[in-house]
Amino acid sequence: MQPKNNKRTIRAWAFFDWANSAYNLVITSTIFPAYYVAITDPKKIGGMVTFFGHKFVNTALQDYVLAAAYMVVALLLPILTSIADYRGNKKIFMQFFTWMGAISCGMLYFFNIDTLEQSMIFFGLAAIGYSGGFVFYNSYLPEIASLDMQDKVSAKGFTYGYIGSVILQLICFFFVLVTPFGMTQGSASKLSFLLVGIWWIGFAFIPFIILPKGSPNAKTHTHDILRGGFIELGKVWRQVKNMPILKRYLPAFFFYSMGVQTIMLVAASFAAKELGMDKTQLITTILIIQIVAIGGATLMSRLSDKHGNIKVLAWVVAIWILVCIGAYFTTTNIEFFILAGVVGLVMGGIQSLSRSTYSKLIPQDIPDSASFFSFYDVAEKLAIVGGMFSFGLIDDLTGSMRNSALVLCVYFIVGLILLLSLLKLTRRAGVENK
Repeated sequence: MQPKNNKRTIRAWAFFDWANSAYNLVITSTIFPAYYVAITDPKKIGGMVTFFGHKFVNTALQDYVLAAAYMVVALLLPILTSIADYRGNKKIFMQFFTWMGAISCGMLYFFNIDTLEQSMIFFGLAAIGYSGGFVFYNSYLPEIASLDMQDKVSAKGFTYGYIGSVILQLICFFFVLVTPFGMTQGSASKLSFLLVGIWWIGFAFIPFIILPKGSPNAKTHTHDILRGGFIELGKVWRQVKNMPILKRYLPAFFFYSMGVQTIMLVAASFAAKELGMDKTQLITTILIIQIVAIGGATLMSRLSDKHGNIKVLAWVVAIWILVCIGAYFTTTNIEFFILAGVVGLVMGGIQSLSRSTYSKLIPQDIPDSASFFSFYDVAEKLAIVGGMFSFGLIDDLTGSMRNSALVLCVYFIVGLILLLSLLKLTRRAGVENK
């Protein structure tokens, strides 16, 4: 096993975030949502799309496809992490999901209204590739960083992701705005999808070459590896039940993740549909979010050193509640730009701090960290499924994404209440700075 806190290893690990965050920014947050709303324009086809014989509100279909993709990931990950722990080859699974995601992004180059059904399948596969690779990426954190360094290393990963994605976004921004070589905005948008796939797989070779492949743990696996993943999750849960702080933290994480992850996935669609923003305004807005998020991740890491992870998480979740309320009442682009700045400040912080808090709360120096992080990621993916499905359902029923934003507010309130109860528990246990 490599020694922890090796700078070269940590840098290579962070480059995985650099590589795949381009998908998160271009495909889920900016150019793809704007392109998708444009080709399913309510003025042209009534804002309704047909997907294998069933009609949906255009943005609701996008939410449902993402919810289905994350449900697939939640079901697959226990099996895959069991295999990874058994054979010590989690890097192979990182590679598999990366190739799946990158190729699927490339296939979106052929997306138009006539290929809607096939393209939405590739859209879902790209989401599976992105989220599937992340569980194995996350599981490296306790392996490469000591307990006292995990907040900083986690923040470094997200910071690399924000910087890398902004660089590619600016390149795509150039093509969409300037439309060189006789391109239209539509063809420039589709070129961006192809560039994401190339960027994703290209930079992912840095961690693929440098990161260790993982440590075999066959002795602790007495079941077949297909059933073993779910048995391992049960084993992890039995351990969690004897860890009072972690047992309280996970439900809080689940509820506020329903809100955080959903907002990140639907923000661009909300701006395009509810406020009528064009591609230029959308890209500018998301760039604001990403740039502010770079500082946000670092700021939250420093605040957690001083005040403790749980207390800072509670502060951040309270801000997210105000964001949801603000989204409901937002009617102008300026108001949305201000809201985007606030989202950027707390977005990177809550993701980075959530991951490092969990990493610090699980047993350290265990060979099967992939199983513990499988539990974490399954909880997160199920939160996304619940958040995206409820957001899409309210949008489908009421025709307004503003009403959906209020539903997310409820999830944050529940998460905040659970965090405050956890804060009391940590004070009694004398581990407030966890």
